[in-house]
Amino acid sequence: MEQREKMIYVGVDLHKQHHTAVIVDCWNNKLGEIQFDNKPTSFPALLKEVKKHLKKGMTAVYGLEDVGGYGRALAVYLNECACWVKEVNPILSNARRKSHVTVQKSDSWDAECVARVLRDEPNNLPDAKPIDLYWALSQLVTQRKWIVKNQTGLNQKLHQQLSYHYPSYKKFFSQVDGKTALAFWERYPSPCHLDGVAESTLASFLRELSNFCLSTGKAAQILSLVKEDGDTRRDFQEKRDFIVQSIVRNIRFNQEELTRIEEEIRSLIKGLGFQLETMTGIDVITAAELVAEIGDIHRFATPDKLARFAGIAPIFVGSGGKGRNYKSKQGNRVLHELFKSLAIRQLAVTRGKREPRNPYFYSYYEQKVAVGKTKKQAVVCIMRKLVNVIHYLMRTKAAYVIPPVPEKEAG
Repeated sequence: MEQREKMIYVGVDLHKQHHTAVIVDCWNNKLGEIQFDNKPTSFPALLKEVKKHLKKGMTAVYGLEDVGGYGRALAVYLNECACWVKEVNPILSNARRKSHVTVQKSDSWDAECVARVLRDEPNNLPDAKPIDLYWALSQLVTQRKWIVKNQTGLNQKLHQQLSYHYPSYKKFFSQVDGKTALAFWERYPSPCHLDGVAESTLASFLRELSNFCLSTGKAAQILSLVKEDGDTRRDFQEKRDFIVQSIVRNIRFNQEELTRIEEEIRSLIKGLGFQLETMTGIDVITAAELVAEIGDIHRFATPDKLARFAGIAPIFVGSGGKGRNYKSKQGNRVLHELFKSLAIRQLAVTRGKREPRNPYFYSYYEQKVAVGKTKKQAVVCIMRKLVNVIHYLMRTKAAYVIPPVPEKEAG
């Protein structure tokens, strides 16, 4: 570790159009400040300003809050210039800002708070080494999440519109957004389009779309349900029909985009050589989400550092010789939720035989509950153990093997 007297700390408050940097020394004295545009041609100005305060034998360390968004270009530039760059969790700098008696809010003060966190915890902060491969994967994962969210909204709108036209629509198909269902809603957006349609004609239409899974029986059921519902026709019916058809077109487009994005994600994950999918509860999308949030696993020398980054490591709070560990609310909350979801999947059981999918973690969970842990606390224990597993799998690129269940000691 560098001696603090020989270091200066540069905190950068990042924005879309411009960045603000504040330089402090080891005693938290403010040495300088600079504002520069968020574009590569302006970045040398930051190094020039920092160089003014660097004496012989001194080292500068830079702290950035958002190395995957607005600050990515700066982080890449600083790494290319062989600078020491750290990623500062916004929760830490925000807590530092609120710890003062008078709470301020400005770009300058925010940057100084980042610098102060950097000064106090340089070895506890992960190195910021943005790699294009991980960044591209992160962008694909983010795009997929946006489309999935948009798809959920479209499905809700489709349900709403169909409830006006077909009161019994839920009995028509098992999935309202399935291939056959979407084709039906597009061809027959309201019951009036079924007027004069023979059962055999509808059966032929369904048969072709469903690869002969649906036919005469389903056609008869739909026509019967429409008749039981009664007349739902209203003024401007053609406009309402257009809305249904428009929603169907958008759902189809999203489904096609999801397929394309998942193919791109699959190819990137395959290129990385990880075998995370060999573990219970991890598919290629979950693997991509984990890798996108963690980035280069070599940023974290130990599982403990990864656990702190994910907000899974407990925080000790004590006073007067007494204290206890509390659940951390800091760290990367997206990664925290991924580990939580993965922990819950380890406790799943098979539908038929009701056997645990991962006997090792299921047994570990039961042990924790047996010694007095609550169910939530036991899940957190599994999360922490999973951090060790994921850290090992990513560093070694090995396949996951379920460990043998320890034999219970005779009571």
